[in-house]
Amino acid sequence: MDVGPAELMIVLLIALLIFGGTKLPSLARSMGQAAHEFRQGIAGGGDEPEAESKAEPKTESKAELKSESEPTPPPVEASTDDT
Repeated sequence: MDVGPAELMIVLLIALLIFGGTKLPSLARSMGQAAHEFRQGIAGGGDEPEAESKAEPKTESKAELKSESEPTPPPVEASTDDT
């Protein structure tokens, strides 16, 4: 089950037709980064990928801060009239 140069050229030609010439380099780059992170994770290189550990911490929006500071009211029970 070897993949020869002819089969590889056919696969690359189909990828070029599907994704186009402008998106193919970015697609190949993102696939390479994903493969690198996968290999790093398999080798036990750390719990987090390198890109996430260097990213700035997420800041909470004003809506999230407001919702956390105000307690939610208790649920209102529906009254049943049996008259």
